[in-house]
Amino acid sequence: MLTRPEIQRYSRQLLLDGFTQEHQERLKSASVIFVGAGGLGTPALTYLAGAGIGKVGICDFDVVSISNLQRQVLYRSADVDAPKARIAASQIQQLNPRVQTEILQKLTPENAEEVISSFDLVLDCADNFPTRYLINDTCVNLGKTWVWAAAQSYEAMLSVFNAERSLRRIFPEPPPAQDNCDTIGVIGPMLGVAGSMMALEAIKVITGLGTPMIGKLWTFDALEGTARVIKLP
Repeated sequence: MLTRPEIQRYSRQLLLDGFTQEHQERLKSASVIFVGAGGLGTPALTYLAGAGIGKVGICDFDVVSISNLQRQVLYRSADVDAPKARIAASQIQQLNPRVQTEILQKLTPENAEEVISSFDLVLDCADNFPTRYLINDTCVNLGKTWVWAAAQSYEAMLSVFNAERSLRRIFPEPPPAQDNCDTIGVIGPMLGVAGSMMALEAIKVITGLGTPMIGKLWTFDALEGTARVIKLP
């Protein structure tokens, strides 16, 4: 049951055609783990917390660097050298005190199933292939659904995976080491677009509204301002 302050807080969602209090209650009772609280994770985390997700787990062991501030919108200049997870959790509590936040231990092959199993949905906002494939294999083993996105330079892509349609269906093995944001750069607002799309897909999965991007790959070209959806095999 939603309280009166919750109805007021989420009133613009509740005005939507087809979005009922039951859908809001599903968000309220759901838990999401964010693996990565950087360029993709911070906009996704912000919008899901604003939407009324019940609990978020934050798994990130970097500290804020001054080069992050161009695109990682939860952090400020005063946060440089502070742990990202701690700052992100504090910012989310200020945005929506109703959201429970948990700072998680580092995800490893030894603890991944234990950590991930306690959450309803995973958002893969990681920035390296070993972590992405660890998330993939763990979610497949647990039968979990997860939202995946990647971005660099002026391009981004996104999909929603599950045990039947996983990242390994597209890339059976991790690709060889490639250029990344640290070497070729990335445009900040594009990460905001992709991170917001991750939050939107998470809301669809949790509430049952719409059709999640399962079996589809969404791509975005920031320079051309174009997006397309590719059906995956």
